[in-house]
Amino acid sequence: MVQPQTALLNLGDAESRPQAAPRPIKLIIQIPCFNEAEHLGPTLADLPRSIPGVDIIETLVISDGSRDATVAVAKACGVDHIVDLPINKGLATAFMAGLDRALREGADIIVNTDADNQYRAADIGKLVRPILDREAEFVVGDRPIPDIEHFSRQKRALQHLGSWVVRLASGTKVGDAPSGFRALSREAALRINTFDSYTYTLETIVHAGLSDVRIVSVPIGVNGETRPSRLVRSIPDYVMRSAKSILRTTLVYQPARTFVAMSLPLAIVGGILALRWLWLYLGGSPRAHVPSLLASAGLLLSAVFLLIAAVLGKLLSINRRLLQDIQYRLRKFDAQLRQTDDESR
Repeated sequence: MVQPQTALLNLGDAESRPQAAPRPIKLIIQIPCFNEAEHLGPTLADLPRSIPGVDIIETLVISDGSRDATVAVAKACGVDHIVDLPINKGLATAFMAGLDRALREGADIIVNTDADNQYRAADIGKLVRPILDREAEFVVGDRPIPDIEHFSRQKRALQHLGSWVVRLASGTKVGDAPSGFRALSREAALRINTFDSYTYTLETIVHAGLSDVRIVSVPIGVNGETRPSRLVRSIPDYVMRSAKSILRTTLVYQPARTFVAMSLPLAIVGGILALRWLWLYLGGSPRAHVPSLLASAGLLLSAVFLLIAAVLGKLLSINRRLLQDIQYRLRKFDAQLRQTDDESR
């Protein structure tokens, strides 16, 4: 009888033991900047001070080698954290530097917005809601592209085309891939990588989609144009850079599918030429048709080489996943270590 009484006492002690209070949820809103002293103040002023489900809201400004008073304006506006890169390294580098600092500061959710105040800051609550509700780890703001007056017809068409290509490459349903208004959970931020310093928008979506990071879109509003886009200096240049970024990312994360897709047209055309040559040869044609035979051999050999590359790429992708997992663990440990070190000071 003693043992049941002891167990009952132990159970009672466990039930009466006070439960640990839930840890507050911290949101950090990061703003990459390059010479944005003129627009940064209004952008910061529009940011929400409270969001349902979020306990702490802090701001982070990343000055990407700004040569104007961007940092001074950030300090004057009471920004909580500032990363001042010594030289201009590109939007993607500034974005990743912001994620690194936000993780170090203990962010549970990170929202990225532009310094020119083009995105409606009141929609940040809509942006973080899928993460708070555990429906997604990565949320992209979907702008009303057809209704944006300062977008030309050509730019609207390119935005739709680019988003379609990104959806195809990433296997996601993101409606507005070039949108820089996005929210990431801590886990997603620890896993995200970029290889291109030009822009992070397209590459991170492809990366997330091919790395099993749950990503969704939410409709958002926009403000009027405050300045011309610095990213889209010319349509041909933007298209070329975006295409290179998507292709590079797809080759890194899905090399087997990419190389197989590249080999199929060569194999089909080479096979048709080979069958044509065989048909003519067996039909007793007086000509040798050597050019067709050589073209067929070249195309089929190229297809075989691409298939070999697909097999090697598949093997390398297994190694990449292992390295990515190691990187994730190191990032997580490093962020926790630096956060603990900062708190102990």
